[in-house]
Amino acid sequence: MERYLIEVPHEPEVQACARAVHVFLASGSHLLSHADWGCLDGVHSAWLIVEAESKDEARYTVPPAFRADAKVVGLNKFTMEQIECILSHHKERPSIASDSSTTRRPDVVQLAVADEFQPANNAVTS
Repeated sequence: MERYLIEVPHEPEVQACARAVHVFLASGSHLLSHADWGCLDGVHSAWLIVEAESKDEARYTVPPAFRADAKVVGLNKFTMEQIECILSHHKERPSIASDSSTTRRPDVVQLAVADEFQPANNAVTS
C-alpha cells in the first residue's frame, strides 16, 4: 500500500466550516474523525494521511461533498544513498534556493530529481 496526504479545503464561513467538521466527525470513519484542521489558524482545510492502493482509492476516503476539491499527494521518503546517487548521476549539488522576487528560507534546498530515479522499497511514487 502507498501513503497519501489528502488536503480537503472548505469555505471559510463559520457555518460552512462547522458543517465540514460535522460531516467528518459524524462519518463514523476513524480516519475522518481524526483529521487535522487548520481553521483556527485561518487555513480552512482538513488533512489526512491514508494508506491506499492508488490516488483514486485514497480520494474515496473523502466524503462525497468534498471529494472533487480534495488534493491527493503521494508521499515518499528518500535515503541519503538515493540522494547521493541522484546528485552524482547529474553531477549537481544542492544549492540554496534564490529568487530575487521572493524571500525564501536559506535552508531550503532545491534538487533536480532524475526521471529514472528508483525509490527505495519503502518509498512511494505517484
